[in-house]
Amino acid sequence: MTAKFVTAREKRLSRQRAVQVVRSARRRGERVVFSNGCFDLLHVGHVRSLEQARSLGDRLVVGVNTDASVRRIKGDGHPIVPARQRAEVLAALACVDWVVSFPESTPAALIRALRPDVLAKGGDWRLDEIVGRDDVESWGGRVVRLREVPGVRTSLIVARARRNAE
Repeated sequence: MTAKFVTAREKRLSRQRAVQVVRSARRRGERVVFSNGCFDLLHVGHVRSLEQARSLGDRLVVGVNTDASVRRIKGDGHPIVPARQRAEVLAALACVDWVVSFPESTPAALIRALRPDVLAKGGDWRLDEIVGRDDVESWGGRVVRLREVPGVRTSLIVARARRNAE
């Protein structure tokens, strides 16, 4: 029997639908991992972090900041890639089960709605800076800082591209 192929667009979910599929996964005894970010220019650091996050459970939900959210956080000129495209590229990764966009500046409300078993965030974040940590730990979940790929950051890629364009 062949598993059903799921397109990247099918893996992009509304918040409401994500809550439903996460509850179903949990009823099946699956451990749900959540990670989030802007993911403006997807690079090997993102891919390795998301693969590591997925290894912490049975399902990986990735929260992606909307365009307005990214602009609030990073300023004008951001994002470089529109949210729908960022979400679809992330959803195309084999390690990602579902992608949910969120308009808030932080994923706190989405984390509370999904109630993941594991919250995974890049190693460049200190534990006390990780949004949702207190919530996840309050329901018995755990927070994991992921390993970074040294020298690979979106800001460095953008700076290199600007230098090369001059």
